[in-house]
Amino acid sequence: MLTSLLMLAATLGSAGTERFSIVANNEKVGRILVEQHASTIDIDYAVNDNGRGPKHKEHLILSAGGIPTEWSIEGTSLMGGNVAEHVSWKDGTQTWSSQADHGETQAASPRLYIGNDASPWALGMYARALLKAPGHSLAVLPSGELKLEKLRAVTVHNVVLNAWLLSGVSLTPELILLDGQNRLFGQLSGELLVREGYEDQYEALQKLGQTLTLERLQAVQKRVAHTFATPVRFRNVHVFNPQSQDLGPLVSLVVYRGEITTVGAESKVNSTDDEVSIDGRGGTLVAGLHDMHSHNNLWSGLFYLAAGVTSVRDMGNNNTQLQDLIQRLDAGELPGPHIIPSGFLEGRSPYSARIGFIPANLQEGLRDVHWYADRGYIQIKIYNSMTPDWVKPLATEAHSLGLRVVGHVPAFATPDRMIEDGYDEVTHINQLMLGWLLDPKEDTRTPLRLTAMARAADLDLNSPRVRHTVELMRSHHTGLDTTAVILERLMLSRAGQVAAQDAPYLDHMPIGYQRYRKRSFVNFKDEAERTRYDQAFSKILDTLKMLNNEGIRLWPGTDDTTGFTVHRELELYVQAGMSAAQSLRRGTFDCDQYLGRDQRYGSLERAKRADFFLIPGDPTRDISAIRQIELVMKDGVVYYPSEIYGELGIRPFAVRVGAQ
Repeated sequence: MLTSLLMLAATLGSAGTERFSIVANNEKVGRILVEQHASTIDIDYAVNDNGRGPKHKEHLILSAGGIPTEWSIEGTSLMGGNVAEHVSWKDGTQTWSSQADHGETQAASPRLYIGNDASPWALGMYARALLKAPGHSLAVLPSGELKLEKLRAVTVHNVVLNAWLLSGVSLTPELILLDGQNRLFGQLSGELLVREGYEDQYEALQKLGQTLTLERLQAVQKRVAHTFATPVRFRNVHVFNPQSQDLGPLVSLVVYRGEITTVGAESKVNSTDDEVSIDGRGGTLVAGLHDMHSHNNLWSGLFYLAAGVTSVRDMGNNNTQLQDLIQRLDAGELPGPHIIPSGFLEGRSPYSARIGFIPANLQEGLRDVHWYADRGYIQIKIYNSMTPDWVKPLATEAHSLGLRVVGHVPAFATPDRMIEDGYDEVTHINQLMLGWLLDPKEDTRTPLRLTAMARAADLDLNSPRVRHTVELMRSHHTGLDTTAVILERLMLSRAGQVAAQDAPYLDHMPIGYQRYRKRSFVNFKDEAERTRYDQAFSKILDTLKMLNNEGIRLWPGTDDTTGFTVHRELELYVQAGMSAAQSLRRGTFDCDQYLGRDQRYGSLERAKRADFFLIPGDPTRDISAIRQIELVMKDGVVYYPSEIYGELGIRPFAVRVGAQ
């Protein structure tokens, strides 16, 4: 008994209280309060960022080895969905239930379970368990494996810590800091988590997280980026022609120093001894895809490249970090796509998003527009809490400097007013449609901007309100950054089920991410409400079809960083009435033309940059063929998705095509 108590004390340290802050853009947006009494731990977790965030309470009872024998998580998740997760071990039987799944297994002692909706505090608990495991690796429940890798010792404000990389919990590895007693000090991936009292170290911690992640990804780039000093010839390939929207006959395409130098008939090929030859085996080369609504981070570049996405439009970010990332990508130091940046402008409110600039007055906002223009940004993006009366002067200033103006519809304004005040694009299809569904007094800074979309089930697309907006868009040449895929995820997610958009790839992913995707973002009171959400999403597809038929330019974006969602966005365009070839053109050449880059990108022609991918199928007949990517070239550098996915712990989707 005494031995067990000593082990428990060593595992837990002193009983008492731990407090953590969650910080974004140097502002506190959440907190974790941990109360510990012997083997019992109670956690109060809440985040409020951009009008949303998880809020729940946890109760744990730990074994002498620090593994939960009881663990309950009760509350709400990111967008307000119910969380009721329970784990229990008793008399050799361990059971669990969550939004994603439920199960039971026989275990002589409790096994480590990975919470589906756990607070970040759990990362420290997982790490302590892994430190005791052989090789710092451990099979966990409900399935999968966690791995812990020590990076190096670091110092934060005179506190000596160890930095660790924890893999297997989520889509990308978690970067965490542990103190000398192996207690959690901070989490440096995603929103920053830090022990209370050290919030003023935000910038130093951000820089530390950037440095440690950069070190890892620079090493990955050296392993997955294949460069060639001689010409690279792709033989036996078809090339997608976006202008004619078809595939030509088999040809040979040559790349040298990052440019396409030759596209010629296969029968006329005269290869030379010094070139690299890649046999495409009758497959198809397609110009690199675009994500027209991204929020990039250091890890996202790997996912984008593996999915054939070679250019993205960043729609809001930490300005300093984004500028650094663009420089490193352009220099070939890191793996990732070309980034075309948008300048984020938000208003100050309790719901403010903490990225970009939050001007205190109009004069500051005008100054911020110039800051973005001077640094080559293509546009400014207005967000939810912006004062509506500022939009017109901000748009006028941006247009005078050659910038476009896009954005959400600020709370208590309408899409019609924003279009008249200077919007060149509305961001998100729900932001457009809410103008037809809401009372002007309703607040879209809250999750209402999702839940109100259920009202679309009854929307008449021929109503005067709808027609007036469409005519405004036509007369002002206003486009729409659709992000239909994110609406599909939020509206059609069902606890315990694999959504249609995730089915093609989810079983390839780490178990933590698989479970994360088997959750509901909405609390449904009954089956009738579920049906209304289904009907409402069908109306979103009808709206896309109507807008496309009316000549409104639709731009495929995802508000995500996995790359897989770009594929799904183009599939949804097909469901909304485009042909596969039209959808593919929209995701390639049309985007480059709109961005003013079509002289160098967007199609596979002589003297254009070598940004493309190789697939075995014909995407003009089946848009889903773009999911089977064998090879990606960006600026003449070859990447094999199978190698990238190997670095990320993801089972590959296609076999590598080797160079000869």
